[in-house]
Amino acid sequence: MDSLTNGWFSELQAELWPGQSFSLKVKEVIHEEKSKFQDIKIVETETYGRCLILDGIIQCTARDEFSYQEMISFLPLCAHPSPKKVLIVGGGDGGVAREVVKHPLVEEVHQVEIDDRVVDLSKKYLPAMACGFESEKMRLTIGDGFDYMKNHKNEFDVIITDSSDPIGPAVSLFQESYYELMKHALKDDGIVCSQGGSFWLDLDYIKKTMSGCKEHFAKVAYAVTSVPSYPCGHIGFVMGSLNKNQSFATPKLEKQQIDAIDLKYYSSEVHSAAFALPRWVKKHFYD
Repeated sequence: MDSLTNGWFSELQAELWPGQSFSLKVKEVIHEEKSKFQDIKIVETETYGRCLILDGIIQCTARDEFSYQEMISFLPLCAHPSPKKVLIVGGGDGGVAREVVKHPLVEEVHQVEIDDRVVDLSKKYLPAMACGFESEKMRLTIGDGFDYMKNHKNEFDVIITDSSDPIGPAVSLFQESYYELMKHALKDDGIVCSQGGSFWLDLDYIKKTMSGCKEHFAKVAYAVTSVPSYPCGHIGFVMGSLNKNQSFATPKLEKQQIDAIDLKYYSSEVHSAAFALPRWVKKHFYD
């Protein structure tokens, strides 16, 4: 549920973040439609720039999208020693693709997105993100991520799942069976990274997601970043590695290599700091 009243968009979602709402003042509704899968709205806001909203939930804004896109991409990419072949599930706005193709060791990026309208509208109205689709490294498939991975075994070094929040069909992307599917699509030392929600909202749900990941991955961790337009201004990532000796918090690229990439938020220091959790959260997840 969302509300656009008196020039303000309010993100109302009683199931995911009851009793609170984030609002943005809207200058103009650029586009809105109902695709085969979801309600799509693109608005121009007063202070956060252009904003993509799916089923009443903010997916990204021009002001702060780089934090999310860079972190969900470079945390797993820089934790892997040689991420040559990468799969992105979701991410129809193109922002994750834009970041993944920047990594100097990435040779191929395969992306599967179920809703072609999100891709088409992002190319038209969100070109600063959708430019990721233009790279020669990119291979975009419109289809179901589950079906795609069932037909691609032992292929990828890194799988990034840029999903919406765990409500409706997206719930399946947070379940143990999804991590099993990703495991079989990975090479032996593969890494996964998925949108994992905010510990300020549902600590137990994140722990449940991590437990599902632990059923199939030797090492599991949770990392965080700051995104002002997301609920609580905060979001996390659940990461899993098939390598039992994986050290997530230590980036494999040299600092000079990372500094040479065109990034605004991610750095070697931010990478390591992302895994430093408040005492009560660390105790809940790991003790």
